[in-house]
Amino acid sequence: MKNKLINIPPIPAVLFAIISVQSGAAIAKGLFPVIGAAGTASLRIGISALLLLAVYRPNLKKITTNQWKLVIPYGLSLGAMNLVFYLAIERIPIGLAVTLEFIGPLLVAVLGSKRMIDFFWVLLAATGIVLIAPWSNNGIDLLGVLFALLAGALWAAYIVLGGKISKIMKGGEAVATGMLFAAILIVPFGILGNGLNSLTPKLFSLGIALALLSSAIPFTLEMKALGQLPARTFSILMSLEPAAASICALIFLQEYLTFNEVLAVLFVVIASAGSTITSRRQEINTGSI
Repeated sequence: MKNKLINIPPIPAVLFAIISVQSGAAIAKGLFPVIGAAGTASLRIGISALLLLAVYRPNLKKITTNQWKLVIPYGLSLGAMNLVFYLAIERIPIGLAVTLEFIGPLLVAVLGSKRMIDFFWVLLAATGIVLIAPWSNNGIDLLGVLFALLAGALWAAYIVLGGKISKIMKGGEAVATGMLFAAILIVPFGILGNGLNSLTPKLFSLGIALALLSSAIPFTLEMKALGQLPARTFSILMSLEPAAASICALIFLQEYLTFNEVLAVLFVVIASAGSTITSRRQEINTGSI
């Protein structure tokens, strides 16, 4: 499994990570009523840490001071991002939560851009995100909105830190070590909230599937991609998340798309493809590949 994940090219790696995360979201939704958001996040992060540590076996004694300075905040931002996002979707629709969360990656894309065409792709992706958001719902929980925005800020930190740590540490080892610190931060919330007290063998097996689909596989793929793609390109590619969420909702939950949502899907797909194509041409023209 490890070698197959490592050999996937960066752009397909991001796409597979998106599909994996959204498939895992369907499992998480089923766990919420039983063990809550904190319990679900703890189960996901805790099992992910065990799986990744078993697969990559990072030698913690050989990690340098410079690596620790990046991998610890990387792991903490990763764990906090997941917990806060689950707290958000407990209170507001998942479509709105994903949309608001995308403010973080979009800011990374804007701040990392130097060409006018890149601003066009960001604007197009942002337009799609606005279209997919249910802004007409006046009963939105403000705390849920704040949680989603905070998750976006943590996502931006995860992208930036992931890009830096991938340059000085092997991807699998970085993700495994980071997930260890994510678990140290998040698992106590599940224990204190008594969410993990309701675990049964069936729920634990669902937790393993959730950990694989939502954390272990996608974070490993994303770390590989972050080591080979600019943070700006990675951020815009990740704007496919609302589209993937809509498709998975249709497949698993029979939730159909409205006209605006279909239009939003088209916008983010075009923005992602355009960003990838123009970045590729820029690499060719500058001789960086």
